[in-house]
Amino acid sequence: VQLQAFGGGLVQAGGSLRLSCVASGRTLSRESMGWSRQVPGKEREFVASIRWSGGSRHYADAVKGRFTISGNKAESTVSLQMNSLKPEDTAVYYCALSGPGLILSEIRNPVRYNYWGQGTLVTVSS
Repeated sequence: VQLQAFGGGLVQAGGSLRLSCVASGRTLSRESMGWSRQVPGKEREFVASIRWSGGSRHYADAVKGRFTISGNKAESTVSLQMNSLKPEDTAVYYCALSGPGLILSEIRNPVRYNYWGQGTLVTVSS
């Protein structure tokens, strides 16, 4: 399985960016696809994900109401629309795909995601 992310860049606070990701390979049995982010010296943190079975969407509290995740299981794609960006959103954003059987209570745990994209940098200036 390979994931390739697109988007990212530099934006002023209050602006918007859109990230997209496409997965290839044996992806149809995977339970969830989404995004995490990481800043140097800190652990990777969950941002948002979409659960293919049922279509539920899940967000970190820090981005709820500002970010929107969407996806297409058949195409193995996921996007993250980021609005009202803040300087604290600056990070490398990683697309992620879980294995089969990811339970709902673990969906916000980056450790439960088996496959990762290369990361794309989002910089929000104040």
